Amino acid sequence: MMPEQRICSFTNEEIEPGTGMMFVKRDGSVYWFKDSKSRKNMLKLKRNARRLKWTRRYEKGGIK
Repeated sequence: MMPEQRICSFTNEEIEPGTGMMFVKRDGSVYWFKDSKSRKNMLKLKRNARRLKWTRRYEKGGIK
């Protein structure tokens, strides 16, 4: 049986099976994170992934 493919909720990168972390909010929404860097940037620092060059969601040319 193949492990389920997971995508990081912040960076939009694929998460290797057996790694990453799941975060469940009180309202029941589930977030998957590749690493603690992604988790902290989204939840603690409340950053927009489209403005960070190291994410796959980065918009090239759309930000001034």
